Amino acid sequence: MEYVSKILVALVAIEHLYILVLEMFLWTKPRTQKIFGIKKADVETTKVLAANQGLYNGFLAAGLIWGVLHPNPIVGTQIEIFFLLCVLIAAIYGGFTAKKSIIIVQGVPALLALVSLFFV
Repeated sequence: MEYVSKILVALVAIEHLYILVLEMFLWTKPRTQKIFGIKKADVETTKVLAANQGLYNGFLAAGLIWGVLHPNPIVGTQIEIFFLLCVLIAAIYGGFTAKKSIIIVQGVPALLALVSLFFV
């Protein structure tokens, strides 16, 4: 089960690295606009805010990767729990304030990874 947990945590990290790329580097692309439901007219005015959000998603990914790679498994698990809780809280908040699908797209993978850590 330990390997399954590590894989799930790593997948959440990869997802947040992907979000970082979308928000920091591809915000003005039509595909990104479609993914986030951003109107073309709003892209330029939200570009800096999106880049800031992307940076925060990068911090979440970095923390999760840190937990997965930490040489002490107990400390690594504690780090993973902290960052998965951060992702989960952000997903719930984003689902209520921005777009409901955030709860599914970001919250569910984080919750599954979090639950898996308690079965290790």
